[in-house]
Parts: sequence; C-alpha cells; structure tokens
Amino acid sequence: MTYTFLQLNLFLFLIPFALALDKKVFKIENIRSLIVPSLIVTVIFSEIAVFFTGLKVWEFNAAYLVGIYYRELPLEEYLFIFTFSFAGLGIYNYLNAKFPKNDLQKYSLALSHALMGVCIAMLFFAYTKWYPAITFAFLMMLLIGVEYINTLRFMYKFYRAFVASLILFYICYGVICNLPITTYQATENLGFDLFKIPFENYFFTMGMLLLGVYLLEFFKSRKSV
Repeated sequence: MTYTFLQLNLFLFLIPFALALDKKVFKIENIRSLIVPSLIVTVIFSEIAVFFTGLKVWEFNAAYLVGIYYRELPLEEYLFIFTFSFAGLGIYNYLNAKFPKNDLQKYSLALSHALMGVCIAMLFFAYTKWYPAITFAFLMMLLIGVEYINTLRFMYKFYRAFVASLILFYICYGVICNLPITTYQATENLGFDLFKIPFENYFFTMGMLLLGVYLLEFFKSRKSV
C-alpha cells in the first residue's frame, strides 16, 4: 500500500513515452518540450496544494505514502502535479500531431464563456469555502487571460486534450478518492461528488492543464520568432 501513490505517478509519467511508440506521429524528442511547462505548473500548483493542506482542506492517508514531506505536502503530491501535467501535455501534443486541423476553434470562445459562467456561479454560491473559491477564481483568471489577453489560439485543441485526459483523471482519482489516499474536508468544498470524485477536482486539473498548454504554446511561439 505504501507505494500506491508513487505507482500512479509512474503510470502517468510513462504516458508520453507510450504515445511516442507511434513514431510517425509523435517523436520521443518532442517529450523534452513538455518538461519545463510541467515544472512551472508544479511550482505554482504545489503552492496552492500547500495552502490547502495547511488549512486541512484535504488530508493525505499516511498508509499510502512513503513518508517524505516538504512543507506538510507529501512527495507524491508534488510528483502527481508534475506527472499529470506531463501526461496531459503529452496527450495534447500527440492529438495535435495526429489531428492537425483546427476547424472547430471558432466554437471554443463560446465554450470558454460557458465555463466562465460556471466559475462565476460557483464563486457566488461558494465563495466562503476555500477549495471552490481558489479553484474557480484561478480558472476564471486563466480563461480571461488566454481568451482576451493572449494572442495565441489553441483553446479548441486544449478542450480536446482535456476530454481525452479525463481517462487518466478517472483512473487516478478513482484510486485516490476511493482508497482513499486523499480525504477532503466537507466544510471547505461544495459537498458534491461526480463518480465519487469531488466536483472541484475536475476544474482544479483543468486549470493545471490549461496553464501547462499555455506555457507550452508560449515557449513554442518564442522559438519560432
């Protein structure tokens, strides 16, 4: 049991390498471009995770951990943020290479507006609870920044990758929430689970992937200048 969370992280880490087996679409050299965005996402979201852990928004079951902590956050959680971002960006790059057309980009703004509406509603009804307040505020700022300040257009490809990444999401959080490796403080979340996974988790991981995709596209655009 001690290595369960680590094994999940290893599973996620191997996803881009598994995709690279399709050499005609996704070359293993492309994996290097995923590292820096994933590291930056890890730095930012681990700070949020440390904050949540300090407030007991969530707690970790020591039975599934190796016992290494930094700032009250277990090693496995740092690795999870990195490996989930790494795997999600691998899926994003793979799908872009296999299906390069971006014809549906024109519909992405409408979907982003709908998501912003969800964020506003969640902030209105749950602003006193730490998990939804931070999660939806951060996602809202990301969406505004990407859609109205950023000039790079990739949101359709992002949404496609996020939907595909839900396979990994359900595998990992199915284990994390049902063993449970992580327990959530009922007074600090919406109290609504979807497939036994807290509703906020979907949007927390969406924010992680969106930030990673933006950074990936930003660094790519800088190289092409």
